[in-house]
Amino acid sequence: MLRTRGLTKRFGGITAVDGVDFDLGSELCSLIGPNGAGKTTFFDLLTGELEPTDGRIEFRHDGEWVDVTATPPSEIASLGVHRSYQITNVFPTSTVLENVRVAVQAHSDHSATFWRTSDAYEADLTAARDILERVGLSERADDLAQNLSHGAGRQLEVAIALAGDPDVLLLDEPNAGVSSESVDDIVALIEDVARDHAVLLVEHNMDIVMEVSDRVVVLNQGSVIADGDPSDVRADPAVQEAYLGGYETGDLAEDGDEPGEPEGVA
Repeated sequence: MLRTRGLTKRFGGITAVDGVDFDLGSELCSLIGPNGAGKTTFFDLLTGELEPTDGRIEFRHDGEWVDVTATPPSEIASLGVHRSYQITNVFPTSTVLENVRVAVQAHSDHSATFWRTSDAYEADLTAARDILERVGLSERADDLAQNLSHGAGRQLEVAIALAGDPDVLLLDEPNAGVSSESVDDIVALIEDVARDHAVLLVEHNMDIVMEVSDRVVVLNQGSVIADGDPSDVRADPAVQEAYLGGYETGDLAEDGDEPGEPEGVA
């Protein structure tokens, strides 16, 4: 579905992503590592928000591999790679339904049409309502986005990312800042969307990673140090030393920046 070869990004003298070869198939793959490992930078490269220093990115579209290296984010999204963000990115003074409807329209065949038929508008609304039903927000459709709890806001982020029915979903810490009461809802949503989408997940909560992942990839200092089954990765001595530090089921990895972490590198 998505692959990189020799993908590299440097910020001055700092190498944030260092020669990464990565393949994402029809699976839920979690990307983990310590703060400053290059996870968010890697996401930014995959979605065209950053241009690589070296290497290439390819996406399988209509049965063929397409080179999308340095392709603008809008074009990558149109090919079928959508992303949710660490920080909720919605229109706060619009309703929940309108946020999703606008996203649906943006990915529809008539997105650039000034004069739109009522049928097209109704089709967008129907698609938006279906997405809200899937993510568990149908009863909040008429609420302003700014009035949602943080957990419901994350659900809305995923709903927006689902607009246009992408092939690949990149979920950047969907549980960040979510209360413990809402975590189960987010986990259930991640598992649900992974049934019919390839998902690349960045997540610091190791209980969640071990529960939902088909595969785990570990970045450290911009390089892949482990890639495989969750139980094998958890037992890898290099991963234990670099990140997990004796993690046992039930321990939750702590979030937050480490001192000296370069700006823009996560």
